[in-house]
Amino acid sequence: MGTRGKKKRVAERQSARKTRPAVIGGMIAVVVGGAGFGVYALYGAGAAAEDGSTTASTADQKPKVPTGPVSATQVKAIATQFLTAWQTGKVPQAAAATNDTTKAATALLTGYTKDAHITGVTITPGTATGAKVPFTVKGTVTFGGTSKPLTYESALTVVRRTSDGKPLVDWHASVVHPDLADGDKLLTGESGTPPIKAVDRDGGELTLKKYPSLGTVLDSLREKYGKKAGGKAGIELRVVRGKESKASKSADKTLLELSKGTPGTVKTTLSPALQTAAEAEVAKKAKSSVVLIRPSTGEILAVANQSHGFNTAFQGSLAPGSTMKVITSSLLIEKELASPDKAHPCPKYSTYGGWKFQNDDKFEIKGGTFKASFARSCNTAFISQAKELDDDSLTKQAQQVFGLGMDNWAIGVSTFDGSVPVQSQAQMAASLIGQGGVRMNPLNMASVAATVESGVFRQPYLVSADVDGRTLATASRTMSASTLSQLRELMQYTAAYGTAAEAMAGLGPDYGAKTGSAEVDGQEKPNGWFTAYRGDLAGAGVVVQGGHGGSTAGPIVAALLKAGS
Repeated sequence: MGTRGKKKRVAERQSARKTRPAVIGGMIAVVVGGAGFGVYALYGAGAAAEDGSTTASTADQKPKVPTGPVSATQVKAIATQFLTAWQTGKVPQAAAATNDTTKAATALLTGYTKDAHITGVTITPGTATGAKVPFTVKGTVTFGGTSKPLTYESALTVVRRTSDGKPLVDWHASVVHPDLADGDKLLTGESGTPPIKAVDRDGGELTLKKYPSLGTVLDSLREKYGKKAGGKAGIELRVVRGKESKASKSADKTLLELSKGTPGTVKTTLSPALQTAAEAEVAKKAKSSVVLIRPSTGEILAVANQSHGFNTAFQGSLAPGSTMKVITSSLLIEKELASPDKAHPCPKYSTYGGWKFQNDDKFEIKGGTFKASFARSCNTAFISQAKELDDDSLTKQAQQVFGLGMDNWAIGVSTFDGSVPVQSQAQMAASLIGQGGVRMNPLNMASVAATVESGVFRQPYLVSADVDGRTLATASRTMSASTLSQLRELMQYTAAYGTAAEAMAGLGPDYGAKTGSAEVDGQEKPNGWFTAYRGDLAGAGVVVQGGHGGSTAGPIVAALLKAGS
């Protein structure tokens, strides 16, 4: 072969070397131009598209729909397809790599650039775990001549489409950003509400650095009072909540601040010392939450959640277990079905509405009093009274005396106000012991203890009603002096000698408490509950999947009662 032919082959080899991708950290990285994105080929040559489909060998054979887990190769292939299309701004191709059928993927990915003004995006995938692929997103948010870098981590999961078994990205808005719920969107611009400077009762600023669990509270305060507090809006990237999120009372969330606004000041009722103590206590127990209230005023002195992503203390909706027996006992006493020193049955079992109820470890109290049953948290002592009650008796008691379940609390931020639905048969009986359809959170149960301590329901509040002229909820009636006295006797005896005695040791004699353990389907351990008062303080806490309330939530609540003395 001539010299000319050799030169041609050398040139071809040199060209190939120039375009060969570099291996970076075990991955092949190829920078691709287009749409203002810096793009990387995510997995390398081994990630060819593979949908697992089969082809019929004859016209009358139907292809089999693949089932079972997607393979590692399939996960890599579809993740590469989706993430690369997203990076390059090829929204239709990215959406087509998902199982979305509502065009939500198209809308959110289009808005990622158009509404959120995020450009220059690169995505670096991590190591897949089964069908789940974590990845890191880096980009730049630009608006009004101001730019800031954005970095966050997210993940996608590859699943099979039911109709044909094709591997696709399981679409949820959280794939694009972990703070997004389905129906939410990202938006960059002048903030919907000006920033606020939230302060405690003494004027000290409430910050996430000092109080990590107040994130959701501060978001809610800004949403409600930002425009009323006199501040000026800044420029930010934020999550704008959709219908579903608003239905669950989730507030918009700031993700990145491009320019600061001028904050207005919002004063809360929180005590800096007690909030600090609450943060420290919940940090000791996974999935724990606590609220502390001043019964004489309704002021919320502390609120803390170990899990910072959701405000279980204010917005949780959980079966309260035996702490509900405080409300049930007030009902039984009013109807003269029980009194502290009156003999009261506590058998191993009690049947109502076709259900057989039992006590913890199937204990029984022979010849005991109602006070003994309350202190030891005897379920059957309450179930046995179901036949004497109307289906709506407990619902009315919770609403009329304790101000619960009417969805009208206005504490200054979003709350769940408890629920005691009218039920019948076995579900009605289960409600008497805090199961069935009854749902509460620590704010609700702290309010119950506060109502017993003060003798009247005062709606808890975090921001004074004087700030915005809102109307606080009220209860339509109060307990009689006799009922109140007997109920306090039950709670005091439980704090001194019953299931709450260990947690409440040394805090008497002006105190009362009730423990609770709420069974939840699918959980190995019940949720542990505790509600108590001491002097002009009342609190409640829950430890999800913690076990018995006396030993889990009890020490948290008791520590705050002691700290507030």
